Amino acid sequence: QGKRIYQNPLSCPGSSVKEEGRMNKLHIKKGDKVEVISGVSKGSRSKVLEVSPSDKQVIIEGVHMVEVDCFDDPWSKKSLMDELKNNLARYLVAELDSVIVGYVGVWFVVDEGHITNVAVHSNYRGQRIGDRLVEEMVKLCKSEGLVSMTLEVRSSNTIAQNLYRKYGFKMAGVRKEYYSDREDAIIMWNQLSEL
Repeated sequence: QGKRIYQNPLSCPGSSVKEEGRMNKLHIKKGDKVEVISGVSKGSRSKVLEVSPSDKQVIIEGVHMVEVDCFDDPWSKKSLMDELKNNLARYLVAELDSVIVGYVGVWFVVDEGHITNVAVHSNYRGQRIGDRLVEEMVKLCKSEGLVSMTLEVRSSNTIAQNLYRKYGFKMAGVRKEYYSDREDAIIMWNQLSEL
């Protein structure tokens, strides 16, 4: 039971994860990197890593694979790399058995967090990975002193809407024909001070 350094190309360089037990052990380091371990399925270990702009060799390949799997109009690798240079952006990436399986991004704008994307690769859904990503992002936003969070979600995506409600998000409006296929978006807000 010591520290294990993840040095594969799909992990955050220089990050380390303390392994203790099988499930739900959280270890958070101060500074640019946040580390989380949580066994989410079948004895496998997963971890959620905060990806910060100071990381030079981020997990762009793995995140891009999730993007391509999840979205009809995925962000390019260049867009993802540019996003990591954005001082307002923070990302958490879920890794399961050294494979990037999901991520969540947020922009810090004054005292609000705007969730840009939440995605879990289709091969890994139903294992509470999205649940942990949203939970950890809410915790991160609260720890950074934000007072509220917002996001848009497809009106047809009731599974995601229910997940967001679990973490305090409430419907606040509709953006008509928001998505490229003209589907409406539900606007949701979470007043973090109310939690």
